[in-house]
Amino acid sequence: MDIRRLTDRLGGLAFGGDYNPEQWDAEVWKEDDTLMRRARVNLATVGVFSWALMEPEEGRYGFAWLDAHLDRLHAAGVAVDLATPTASPPPWFTLAHPDALPVRPDGARLTHGSRDTYCLTAPAYRRAARRIAAALAERYGDHPALALWHVHNEYVTLCLCDHTAAAFRVWLRARHGSLDALNEAWGTAFWSQNYTSWEQILPPRASQWHHNPGQTLDFSRFWSDETLAAYREQRDAIRAHSDRPVTTNLMLPGYQNLDLWAFAREVDVVSVNHYPTAPGVDAAAQAAFDADRARSVAGGAPWLLMEQGTNTVYAGGRVLAKEPGDILRHSLAHIARGSEGALFFQWRQSRAGAEQWHSAMVPHAGPDSRTFREVTAAGEAVARLGELAGSTVRAEVAVLHDSDAWWAMRVDGLPSSELDYLAALRRAHRALWDTGRTVDFAHPEHDLSRYRLVLAPALFLLTDAGAENLRRYVAAGGTLLVQHFSGVVDERLHSRLGGYPAAPLREALGIRVEEYRPLRQDEQITLSDGSTATSWSESLRTEGAEALAAYTHGMLAGSPALTRHDFGSGHGWYLSTHLDESGYAALVGRLLTEARVAPELPGLPTGVEAVTRHAPDGRGWHLLLNHRAEAVPLPRPGHDLLTDGPLSELAPGGCAVLRAH
Repeated sequence: MDIRRLTDRLGGLAFGGDYNPEQWDAEVWKEDDTLMRRARVNLATVGVFSWALMEPEEGRYGFAWLDAHLDRLHAAGVAVDLATPTASPPPWFTLAHPDALPVRPDGARLTHGSRDTYCLTAPAYRRAARRIAAALAERYGDHPALALWHVHNEYVTLCLCDHTAAAFRVWLRARHGSLDALNEAWGTAFWSQNYTSWEQILPPRASQWHHNPGQTLDFSRFWSDETLAAYREQRDAIRAHSDRPVTTNLMLPGYQNLDLWAFAREVDVVSVNHYPTAPGVDAAAQAAFDADRARSVAGGAPWLLMEQGTNTVYAGGRVLAKEPGDILRHSLAHIARGSEGALFFQWRQSRAGAEQWHSAMVPHAGPDSRTFREVTAAGEAVARLGELAGSTVRAEVAVLHDSDAWWAMRVDGLPSSELDYLAALRRAHRALWDTGRTVDFAHPEHDLSRYRLVLAPALFLLTDAGAENLRRYVAAGGTLLVQHFSGVVDERLHSRLGGYPAAPLREALGIRVEEYRPLRQDEQITLSDGSTATSWSESLRTEGAEALAAYTHGMLAGSPALTRHDFGSGHGWYLSTHLDESGYAALVGRLLTEARVAPELPGLPTGVEAVTRHAPDGRGWHLLLNHRAEAVPLPRPGHDLLTDGPLSELAPGGCAVLRAH
């Protein structure tokens, strides 16, 4: 596997981050060499935002400064993850190609002055991106410092210009084949939207009211495919001159413009960025969520944390500092879940520019600071974990995750504005994380047979193949929880007729939903088992399932709210409302018990995170993170790799890596 080529090159797990030496002078570079050795840095990402220096005018390259820094890093024992700088075109490019600037939905064309000022579909931009990628690869493809290629940076920028409109039409022709098929798929008979020529079709720009849902969903699919095509162009330009692995750093935030499953199939190494949006234990849960997603889209293979904020938590319009110990805890949280290292943005905090207040491994205060001392401690810890390289993580429970379902839940006109795909995924994962279970994410059409329990928290869109796959999973002995407003539409966003959800899934669940009844804002209801719920309710009837809890109010009084159906060798559960936190946690706990999914390391209290990595030769390691304010005795003492000594108790906020028996 290509990630193993990286760790073999490094002699262990990766530690380091983005390095921008062009912001500094020779005196600082000399200090960087010393401090990187002290912090055990072995991998630096170089060149991400350096296009203006690499190519000061079109077709003329200035690589001498980059030659010197790659040679210097190599001499210092630091390998390089060399980036193509295409996320930030230089001023000369946008002046020469104003049509390549991005256009917002309201038609406003943005101007140069920030990063990401490009339109991904503009021919001039694509040519320039391929050209700089090829020039870099031709010059540095076999440089001894080079360990990894890093295409672009965070593919997240959208554009709705005329270039995009033209590319969208090409994509639609390929997908639908004819205007008749497109009109049928989009339901254009409604609102007099029938298209009689391809030129009439536009991206979903600002309009009077609701956009056509099929148009919106297809545009999301198109943009992901177009982005992937742009990535492949740069990747292939690099591969023509270099045999080193190629990646791009995927963002895993609340916005989702990419089909992560598709991207993971095209990169040599899955790499991601992580920036928490809440402090404390919530930040730890978010780290686990994103790390489990990264490992899952990588197909269970090891992956790489390309960026994390050294001392950064984005929360409510503020940038909070991390608590003491979080730098190590967050790094180990990702390593526990399969990352082959921990990298940061960035090495040295900028003294000027748009991100001068973004934290870094070396802060403005310099090395005599809490942050750098914690960075050094984290580097020393990661350096002790080389034997984990190539090991993997196993899970017995999965949460279903589908980009199409996410995009579908963003369309206009749904019954409630509180339907939030990401929040539903995070809630399901958090309920499992709180119990000490390791979690995979899986696509509804994946082979689910290795999981004892599968949660489907937000499958608004579900294909016929996905519905049949879930039916087979339950029939073969799996335990499945499907939550409200799932299996409602097919891949064209056409509503399922005859009752919800899709017929094969209804069979496995033994229920038929007739009507959705969102609750009033701030309305709270009580179910017959004493649990409380908000936001949503449904009118359904059982068709073989057992009602475990019923509604107690209004027209739904006495009708089922929570059901369980014995189907084949398995069990299909359906939850038709939004339980409060305690009720949802209790339900997940009940399902884990029924499915016989044991905690990763039984005997640990809530607030102590435990994940096991497994080597092909049978070795294993328990990675433990104590998020509690008090010491916790271990169920079984062990040898801690971080201290190279025996350990029987986790200190408050402490971490350990124990060899598993």
